Amino acid sequence: MKKTILAASVASLLLLSACSQPTKQSQTVSLPAATETTSAQLGRFGIELDARDETIKPGDDFFQYAGGTWYKNFDMPSDKTRYGAFDKLAEQSETQIKAIIEEISMASELSDEQQMIADFYASFMNAEQINQAGITPIQPVLDKLNNISTMPQLTEAFGRAWLDGSVSPISGGMGFNRLDPNQYQMSIAVSGLGMPDRSYYLEDNERFISIRAAYVQHIEQMLNFANVENAADRAKHILALETKIAEAQWPREKRRNRDLSLNQIERANLSSEYPNFAWDNYFAQTEYQVPHLNVSQPEPIKNVINIINNEPLSVWKDYLTYHTISNHADLLSDDIFNANFDFYGKTLNGQQEPRPRWKRAISEMSGTQSLGFAIGKTYVEKHFPASSKAQMAELVENLRKALGERIENLDWMSEATKVNAQAKLAAFNPKIAYPDVWQSFTGLDIKADDLVGNVVRMRQFFRSDSAAKELAKTDRERWGMAPQRVNAYYNSSFNEIVFPAAILQPPFFDPNADPAVNYGAIGAVIGHEMGHGFDDQGSKSDANGIQQNWWTDQDRAAFELKADALAAQYSAYEPIEGNFVNGRNSLGENIGDVGGLAMAYHAYKLSLNSQEAPIIDGTTGDQRFFLAWAQVWREKRTEQSMLSQLKAGTHAPGKFRALAPRNHDAWYSAFDVKEGDALYLAPEQRVRIW
Repeated sequence: MKKTILAASVASLLLLSACSQPTKQSQTVSLPAATETTSAQLGRFGIELDARDETIKPGDDFFQYAGGTWYKNFDMPSDKTRYGAFDKLAEQSETQIKAIIEEISMASELSDEQQMIADFYASFMNAEQINQAGITPIQPVLDKLNNISTMPQLTEAFGRAWLDGSVSPISGGMGFNRLDPNQYQMSIAVSGLGMPDRSYYLEDNERFISIRAAYVQHIEQMLNFANVENAADRAKHILALETKIAEAQWPREKRRNRDLSLNQIERANLSSEYPNFAWDNYFAQTEYQVPHLNVSQPEPIKNVINIINNEPLSVWKDYLTYHTISNHADLLSDDIFNANFDFYGKTLNGQQEPRPRWKRAISEMSGTQSLGFAIGKTYVEKHFPASSKAQMAELVENLRKALGERIENLDWMSEATKVNAQAKLAAFNPKIAYPDVWQSFTGLDIKADDLVGNVVRMRQFFRSDSAAKELAKTDRERWGMAPQRVNAYYNSSFNEIVFPAAILQPPFFDPNADPAVNYGAIGAVIGHEMGHGFDDQGSKSDANGIQQNWWTDQDRAAFELKADALAAQYSAYEPIEGNFVNGRNSLGENIGDVGGLAMAYHAYKLSLNSQEAPIIDGTTGDQRFFLAWAQVWREKRTEQSMLSQLKAGTHAPGKFRALAPRNHDAWYSAFDVKEGDALYLAPEQRVRIW
């Protein structure tokens, strides 16, 4: 589904709106603590050996060898566009959160935050009320857009898009000053497309021509909900407008180049450098002071300003009207939601039916700009064993030690650059499971019968909180993901690696699994996030998170040569006929995979203390290590979802992430991979960076 400043997606449960709502009390509901087990959850030692397809040679297709039986027998749920290890854990997390909300909602005494959770969930689950309201909850915004009659008013609407749930061709987001991570800084970029990537507008093959035709029909249908006259013609004009914006944008691989996207400017000079746009009107709507900022796409911004000034005001109004309806569809009546789903779910992603309302509700509630941390606090208490945090901390330090040894032994890096690399490694700050300081929700007003109002008040709450801190020192305690999120990330400005609680479960991490499994799964994930600090873009920031060159020219050239080889390797993968992995756009992730796997294998070997790993169920330690990696990345997905991943995603599809071991000598020995096998790379072609 479409992603905007509204977090669209999950939720369901007892129809709380039909039950009496508990009153706010000061006492907190007490939930049972997380329990610990003594045996591996998957198989005998942490891997599902029966998922393998042993009729496939590992050297011909390691993805199918490691999970082919599962792949052949697994039926994609009709409400999914992809399904793999991440999705399985995400569903488990949703079910656990559903149970938490049900338990909270049935309690007689609740804390303020628990009451917010119960009330927001009730407001989303009240389908009868939502259907009766139709489009009326957003009618005030639509009326305001319809009354735009001047360019200054249009500019104000762009600046107010964050609150109205609309969209703007020029977007401003508050991040960190890349030259001083102790400062917050707004970054300005080109945005405003309704489809996943500019390629959907610009590629003239049958597939994309068909998608564009469906998009126009979809826009017309959404405009009809607002009784817009001549909706068919106006829909065509909206597509034409978005096509112009797409033409102005840089391709994704260019946008991720941090050298090109660092263009800091004082606010006072903005109008002279980027004229003919009412910047003061725009920023006045954002609540930020913006004394200085960064323009991430200089020429595209200038081009989009020209488009803004040359496009008829009526087309911009239609454009804003359409996106406002579409962006709120998940919060509106079923007829509007289903019309939106038909395009964003079925056409773009191949999803056959919507997710249940309870899952959509939980998704809406779980982001960092929603009640994610309020829910996460209880989730951690109930489902995350304290002992896992200590074991993860130990694994992180083992990976740090392994990478330190690997840096020291690099034959392509000089001693001067190694000193800087080691300093950056030593400065890595790991965050594990959950924040030490939880988000406060004091002052947020959530009502059990006002879904759209709840979302609008949350937008205002989080924006005001951010604006109040704009000129203060950056908050390094803040997390960018809630604990129940199945994911991990690296933040280059703070040089931190972050692992939410929900990913610290099988198949990624199991305290009772064989060590080879944990090193091949969560160990390689830890290595992957560390690797982002040393990928083609993360390596442009130093130990303190400051974007500056800490390399000698010769070392950087040697690194770029290896990175180019890896980009070429992944660009040869063709998941859909005529559509290849973008090895340049996914390069950072691929460096993270290949390097992270090398770090994890090194750490695994250190953990053995020169002893041989045991044979378990006919598998060696090295085989278990690489199988654990491949089974993490097993997935099924629709072709439409695969296309979106290729065009709009920064990661290679799971099938090709599973093939990262072909760059590691130990994999060849472990599975007897020889010349002539489909995945075989000659030793000199194997990319070894970290």
